[in-house]
Amino acid sequence: MPGLPELPALELERLVDLALAEDLRSGDATSQACIDPDRRGEGDLVAREGLVVAGLDLARAVFRRLDPDCGFEALAADGDELAPGTVAARVSGNLRALLSAERSALNYLQRACGVATQARRLVRLIEDLPVELLDTRKTTPGLRVLEKHAVLCGGAGNHRFALDDLLMVKDNHVVAAGGLDRAVERALAAAGHAHRVEVEVDSLEQLDELLGFERLPDIVLLDNFTPEQVREGVGRVAGRIRVEVSGGIDETTLRAFAEAGPDAISMGALTHSVRSADLAFDLRPAAAP
Repeated sequence: MPGLPELPALELERLVDLALAEDLRSGDATSQACIDPDRRGEGDLVAREGLVVAGLDLARAVFRRLDPDCGFEALAADGDELAPGTVAARVSGNLRALLSAERSALNYLQRACGVATQARRLVRLIEDLPVELLDTRKTTPGLRVLEKHAVLCGGAGNHRFALDDLLMVKDNHVVAAGGLDRAVERALAAAGHAHRVEVEVDSLEQLDELLGFERLPDIVLLDNFTPEQVREGVGRVAGRIRVEVSGGIDETTLRAFAEAGPDAISMGALTHSVRSADLAFDLRPAAAP
């Protein structure tokens, strides 16, 4: 898929460190016991089911950490759709290194492809409507950069990456600040030109309160509304600010919410409850000397 941002190099290194510290520890005892240290071979990363590709750069980084000279030929690109049995990449190098890296590389690749495949499937349910599908911060701890990259590979968009990206006034901020008016006023004052402000409301009455303020935020989030309430809320906003919808939305209700007219729908299900895709590493050792 053209135009996808690359995973940052520092994040690739961090994720490789994380996986190998967990899985490799002091070494791959089985590979060291069974395989001659200089033996080489190659293997294919194969899709066992239809999927959308994401995370190939990270898989490459895992293999090359253990064999810096290994070959990694990507036969697909992030964002591509693969049929079952399709080879996504071919890896060659020291067999001990390839087998030691196999599980970590597959774990990342399977997770990323699962997220990308889910995103593509959901986007297609509403692709004929003028609404943007966004992820949330409901990501696996430590894997946010990978999962949000995978969301983009699937064709959906990213909401804020972290707490410093956007001033987002939610229900607990309203309680802690002493009311919607105080929370919104303070957020707008603090935002200046550096941040946008988004405000969550949980009822049409609270939406009306917000719309009565002298200054409005950039975005209003209609949280846990029904599709009918969203339609009414969009009418009351009347294009003055961007309308986002979230809460309780799944595959069965996504289209009804999209048809209600919001600018964006954010779904935790893009990341938090995804089944990992089925990929395998099929090894072909070189002939023994």
